Amino acid sequence: MTDSVLDRHLVELYRKAEYRVDRGPVLRVDQPSPELAQWHIRQAVDCSAFMTACNPRGQRVDERSNRRLTSQLAAVLAESGRVFVAGTGLDPSGDWPGEASFLVAGLNLPTARSLGRRFDQNAVVWSGPDAVPRLILLR
Repeated sequence: MTDSVLDRHLVELYRKAEYRVDRGPVLRVDQPSPELAQWHIRQAVDCSAFMTACNPRGQRVDERSNRRLTSQLAAVLAESGRVFVAGTGLDPSGDWPGEASFLVAGLNLPTARSLGRRFDQNAVVWSGPDAVPRLILLR
């Protein structure tokens, strides 16, 4: 998305972040993940999305609000019947607190975008059949 309204520095932070799956791989934008490819096979899917509901629009909110938003996202995912596992989006520099997140099996790109927008997120990380996490800007 070349016409994003997001600050270039913020986008670069998203690109450098580590997207850690609990008891699973660490995903990095534009870097192939053999572990993710194996997870796709185990889940019988060809795509996935790593997403959060924390800190809408990239604005820090209190921990209680982030927990509430994370619970709401988990409820939506559970209702959809999709397999998802917990994770954390981390800023390697430590300047931004980790964000509770989920890796969601079989979430196609249009649905990932829609869900990210529903939770007022700036971006999601989506992986297709090549298991290469891509930063998908939503604004």
